[in-house]
Amino acid sequence: MEQQQRFLTMRDGQQIFVRTFEPEHVIGHVHILHGMGEHSGRYEEFAKMLCAEGYYVSMHDHRGHGHTAQGTYGHFADERGFHHVVVDVLEVLLILRKTVTAPLTLFGHSMGSFIARRFIQLYSDQITACIICGTGVTSATHLAGNQLANTLAKAQGKQIASPLMNSLSFGSFNKAFSDTTTEFDWLSRDIDEVQKYIEDEMCGFIPSHQFYADLTEGLLLIHRKDEMARTRTDLPVLFISGSHDPVGNFGKGVFKVAKRMVEVGMENVTVHLFEEMRHEILNEKNKQHVHDVVLRWLKNVENKL
Repeated sequence: MEQQQRFLTMRDGQQIFVRTFEPEHVIGHVHILHGMGEHSGRYEEFAKMLCAEGYYVSMHDHRGHGHTAQGTYGHFADERGFHHVVVDVLEVLLILRKTVTAPLTLFGHSMGSFIARRFIQLYSDQITACIICGTGVTSATHLAGNQLANTLAKAQGKQIASPLMNSLSFGSFNKAFSDTTTEFDWLSRDIDEVQKYIEDEMCGFIPSHQFYADLTEGLLLIHRKDEMARTRTDLPVLFISGSHDPVGNFGKGVFKVAKRMVEVGMENVTVHLFEEMRHEILNEKNKQHVHDVVLRWLKNVENKL
């Protein structure tokens, strides 16, 4: 297994930090999009597992996250931030695909799932399959949140951290659980994994007003049926989530998104909920079960190529 870390330059000059894991014999390619307030390094165990199975694995830190942020966390861009992070995925993959041509699966977790969902609306011809992990559905609160975030950005500054938006976005997630000891217990039942998140200096920061304006704008966009209908209908899509994940409204939101995809004509949509798991199913107790389901699905997709 060969590991590499490097920066790739996007068309607008942005430097994007990329990690890759290459097996001796490549049978497929998985590109991972991490979630909000974290970074690609937290997926190293999952990446190594996939690599051991023959998958070339790549992942990058989004703008305002991880090493790409260069210490300035939680801000995509002053304008069109959600658009930029989606296009970054395409540009990173186009560079990597010059040397890796195996069937490509895009894997997106949480915020990364929203980016992946926009990616397949625009560029589904670029990939073989897509795995949507820990996603959710939009609601009227996202429209109100978008209006509030834009107001705050104009009044206080686009790059100013937004504790109000942060509280409105995540403040209720812990309330569903009675055994919480930290504000991040909604992430996982594994207290050691939660503690790792808390102690990671590149995790748990408060994003900017403009970040929330961009993210909510993206959420509203990806849930429009006319945009969902842009995805090629034969793309295999797997939804995976914890049944106790508040982001996906404890499974209900996940099934709503999957149903909407089917309604616009998508022919190969699968949902797998993992009982009692919370938001970060890759950092949960019995995560091996998640690994097994993902590998089985990937093999099934490959067998049908």
